[in-house]
Amino acid sequence: MTRLLIIGPPGAGKGTQAVRISERLNVVAISTGDIFRANVKGGTPLGVEAKKYIDAGNFVPDSVTNSMVRDRLSQEDVKDGFLLDGYPRTSAQVDELDSILSDAGVELDAVLQLTADDEELVVRLLKRAEIEGRADDTEEVIRHRLSLYHAETAVVVNRYQERGIVRQVDGIGEIDEVTNRVLDALEQSV
Repeated sequence: MTRLLIIGPPGAGKGTQAVRISERLNVVAISTGDIFRANVKGGTPLGVEAKKYIDAGNFVPDSVTNSMVRDRLSQEDVKDGFLLDGYPRTSAQVDELDSILSDAGVELDAVLQLTADDEELVVRLLKRAEIEGRADDTEEVIRHRLSLYHAETAVVVNRYQERGIVRQVDGIGEIDEVTNRVLDALEQSV
């Protein structure tokens, strides 16, 4: 079984790599962004609440996020493994994920950390916003999200580094190059 997290700043390629790695390892890729969008699109109470924060470029509060993730990780398709993208983002969410996994009698195998320069990420995200018409990806919102990432999420990486399960991978380069780096990093952790 393979239970992985992929973590890194907005625009580092987590979503792209999560899909590729999940296909290679035959595990489910779970994106909290997809969970949020499904709840927002479905107009669920959690989705309505989450939308307010997403539109402002802020992280969705732990109480909402934890409920969505706990529900998703209880589904049958993740029992043989998963690649979680976008969660946990805070130390409190690390504790909640530990609780969710402990309740299931499992633990994480590795944390893949994609790294990238902030200025490169701003350029990347502005280009994506132009191509995909993403209203939430203005330069101001992008810089705010990167600031939040550095302020809040760095502690998550530190928590997992203490456990010795973080594998850092340079997220800049051609998609295939990054995928190969990720797979190499995972092989070293086995």
